[in-house]
Amino acid sequence: MVKDAPHLFYTLLNIRNIVGQTTCLGMGRSSNSALVILAFFAIYFIWGSTYLLNKVAVMELEPFMLASFRFVTAGLLIFVIAKFMKIPLTISKKQLLNTILAGIFFLSFGNGVVVWALKYVDSGFAALEISAQPLIILLLMRMLQGKKIQPMSLIGVVLGIIGIYLLVSQKQIITREESITGMIMIFFCMLSWAYGSLFVARADLPTNYFVNTGYQMFTAGITLALMSLAFGEEWSSPLDWSGKVQWSMALLVVFGSIVAFTSFNFLLKTVSPEKVATSTYVNPIVAMLLGWYFLKEQITVQSVLAATILLTGVYFINTKKTLAIFERFKR
Repeated sequence: MVKDAPHLFYTLLNIRNIVGQTTCLGMGRSSNSALVILAFFAIYFIWGSTYLLNKVAVMELEPFMLASFRFVTAGLLIFVIAKFMKIPLTISKKQLLNTILAGIFFLSFGNGVVVWALKYVDSGFAALEISAQPLIILLLMRMLQGKKIQPMSLIGVVLGIIGIYLLVSQKQIITREESITGMIMIFFCMLSWAYGSLFVARADLPTNYFVNTGYQMFTAGITLALMSLAFGEEWSSPLDWSGKVQWSMALLVVFGSIVAFTSFNFLLKTVSPEKVATSTYVNPIVAMLLGWYFLKEQITVQSVLAATILLTGVYFINTKKTLAIFERFKR
């Protein structure tokens, strides 16, 4: 994957131009199919691997410093790429404020605290708990917006609750105080992501998703830096990091933050949202397998059963709520 990184990165960064081309420009169906396959690989396996990469990095680095470095760097890279692609970076004051708030909901709290929680829980467990995100969004829409829950989604809610219960009630988890702390932290992160999803659906944000993402990542990285200072974290130079942490950070910045997100938006314009939503089911499986293989994390029979029930519930929810859940990515 590292060997082919420059080609994949260049290909996906040209998605904006490729999507805007017409058939008269000669882009064949086979070329487009290849891009779709690469993009699905990105949202399936790259996003699924970010749990492992964050887990590796947070075992050596302070969590908020780690997340701050990742998002500030990714945001700056996006601005450079946008300039290269001649995408205007000018936004209004209201849009700037909204991107700051969205960055706090999604990245500063929603991602930064997850990285912190990974100090206490396995990467596969974190990914599986987070896969219940559509359930949280659905319930929040009901409570805050009075949205009626459809029958199919009700089935998903019930299955999701059962799956979560089986996941968190495992003896090896409830008997470890630190695991419970991490589990609770992840739950609050899910609430932050859910509220952020509802917020951006109505907020005035930059119309170009690439610019929108750049501002969210950069401002969230600044917020995370302030959080790091407030918690008294010790900062270190990337030159002092171990080789595996340096590689983890590089992959998180380039692939996890830029390539995967670009691929996600490309797929939303190219294939049906239902197909894009399948990443919800694949990511936790990838995370669990990578954690088991590289970090020797345990996969119990109860975890497998919880995953099956929980992801089935997510499927029932997504069949009716896909557009609402992914509305924020279309901006």
